[in-house]
This record gives sequence, C-alpha cells and structure tokens, in this order.
Amino acid sequence: MSSRTSDVLVIGGGIIGLVTAWRAAQRGLATAVVDPEPGGGAAQVAAGMLAAVTELHHGEQTLLGLNLASARRYPDFAAELTDVSGQDLGYRRCGTLAVALDADDRAHLRELHALQQQSGLESQWLSGRDCRRLEPMLAPGVRGGLRVDGDHQIDPRRLARALVLACERAGVVFHRAWAERFRVAGERAAGVTTADGTELGAGQVVLAAGSHSGRLPGVPDDVLPPVRPVKGQVLRLTVPRRLAPFLSRTVRAVVRGSQVYLVPRENGELVIGATTEELGWDTTVTAGGVYELLRDAHELVPGLTELPLTETRAGLRPGSPDNAPLLGPTELPGLLLATGHYRNGVLLTPVTGDAMAHVLATGELTDEARPFTPRRFARVEQPV
Repeated sequence: MSSRTSDVLVIGGGIIGLVTAWRAAQRGLATAVVDPEPGGGAAQVAAGMLAAVTELHHGEQTLLGLNLASARRYPDFAAELTDVSGQDLGYRRCGTLAVALDADDRAHLRELHALQQQSGLESQWLSGRDCRRLEPMLAPGVRGGLRVDGDHQIDPRRLARALVLACERAGVVFHRAWAERFRVAGERAAGVTTADGTELGAGQVVLAAGSHSGRLPGVPDDVLPPVRPVKGQVLRLTVPRRLAPFLSRTVRAVVRGSQVYLVPRENGELVIGATTEELGWDTTVTAGGVYELLRDAHELVPGLTELPLTETRAGLRPGSPDNAPLLGPTELPGLLLATGHYRNGVLLTPVTGDAMAHVLATGELTDEARPFTPRRFARVEQPV
C-alpha cells in the first residue's frame, strides 16, 4: 500500500471535478484527481445548452443569478480554455428558439415569457410565422415562440477533453482508479483509498463525483450529499451536407407536457433530448424513450425523419432536493462538495471552477456561491 499526498484531491473527473482541479492548480495548489476515466460522466450525454433564460423555472430565481453569472463568464472562459488546450470547444453564440405547438403550450410559453420579463431577462415573443421565418424546417403548426439570443451552446464532449488537457498542462496529477473508500482521520477529511489499495491523502478533499457523490463509502452520514441520479436519454442524428443548414439555432418546446430540444452542431450533428426519469441507477436506452423523443422532435421538425440516427445514449444527472448545486465546505473539516448541478452542469462549469478555487485557496465562498453552501441541507437536531 503506497501513500501519496497533495494539497487538493478531487474525487471525480467529470467536467465539474476537472474545472475545479484546473482552477485550483492555477492558484498554485498541488492538485490531484481520482477517476478511472477523466472526462467521462454525464458530459458524454449532455447536449450542452447554455440556457440560463429558457431554462428558468418558477421558484428558481436564486439559481438564476448563478446561471447568469456563469453564462456571462462563458465567452472568456471558452477563449482561455481553447488557448490553453488547443481544442475547439464547439462554442456557438447561436441563440435559442422556444416554440409552442398548441394552445396549452402557447399559454405555458407566455407564462415563461412573463417570468423572464419580471426577472429582467431578454427574450422576444414571436408569432408562428416569424418562428418559421427564422427556422424554415419548423412544422407549419407552430403557434408562437420565444427568441432568446443570449442562450448559447457548447459541445460537452469537447469541453471535457479540453479540460483534461488543461489540467495536465497545469500540473494536475491523475489517478486513474476508482475511489473505493473515503478516509477520515482526527475528525478531518484525510483522502481516499483506491481500488488497488493506494492511499491518496490531501489537505482538502473535494467530492465532485456527480450522481455518485451520495454513495461513496466512508463519508460520514451527516455530510453525505443528498444527491440522486436522474436518468436522461439522448439521441444523435447526422445532417448530411445536402440538407445543411438544417437548423441554425437550438430549438426547444414542451410537447404534450414533455420537454424536448434539438441542438444543431456546426459539425453536422443534431442532438435530441432529453427524457427525465427517476429510475435510480438504470442507464438502459429504451425503445419507449427513443420513440418519445423522435415523436416529439418530429412534431417540431418533420424533416428530421430523413436523417441517419447515429447514436443513442442514457446518462445520470446529479439531482439535489432544490435542483441547485452544493458548493463549498461541509461540516467535516477538509471536505468540500461540488456536486448536485442537475441539468445545469455544463452551464455552471465556469462559475463553479472559480468559486471552488477561491474557497480552496482562501477558505471563503464567493458571494454568488454562498446561497449554495452544502450546509443549507444540514440536519437540524430535534429537541428532546
């Protein structure tokens, strides 16, 4: 059994763990990541919508502030990461069009527009004809829509690959193994033991294992994050060059109460997603899931049935009780969390990296991250 020590040990090599490690290393902290496959995880399935405005939900105004702060960082973040890694991230400022197919959907979209306006956000109501003028492939039945030029997109797979390279170039050490058990010593986080028995120690440990963050053996019950897996199925189609441009921007809608989105990449890929299923750790791609996504997407854009279906995948989003992330120190000294990002992991990558690096270096959370401390879920002792 060997033992290795660093200033910061990040458990989990998805995009949240990677950006935390990269930013920590840039602060001069000796940083390591433990993950059997860095760059894997939910990012391999995510569509990469940077949709702070069109993803707005009632009751999530505090989260909106964090989402907007991260969206504002994205242009500079993408430019810096591209420069450091030499990788094209597929970052596109193409905007988003949210559309309605029937009267109920139209009423729902009108409510969303009102909420956006109350929240000081920029979105423009369009008639069905105006929507089809912007996107000629849309179905004739589209009844109206919201144009949001500030909601962009990125390719999460390219983002993950670039973050791995940026980490390596910043001196981050990768331990490509499973973290088998969390270790506590002297009432303080001490590190982990890997599958081969290696003990990895650190002054500070960041648990950033996505949906798996809530089930690492050895983490004391009172600081175990309340994170659950939420399944999402996603399809990828390919747009032949003869049909390009098929869509010029992200298109999304609520069809019969279910969300569906179509994200066109510059490389000709068209991503369709995503189901939301509370099915535990199941990652099976189902015929029903594929059918529903294709059915709903076909109602929006009938021409897509001509496109080759090139990939079907299912992944697990890390859901939290309030759909917002858990960022920063826990009640166990030396243990910090960066998890629970649910459907906003890709969007929140820049602001999470900055917030986690700041707290690791200074012991203090940034103002924008403070509402998302894990301590908001601390168990309250009941009086006897």
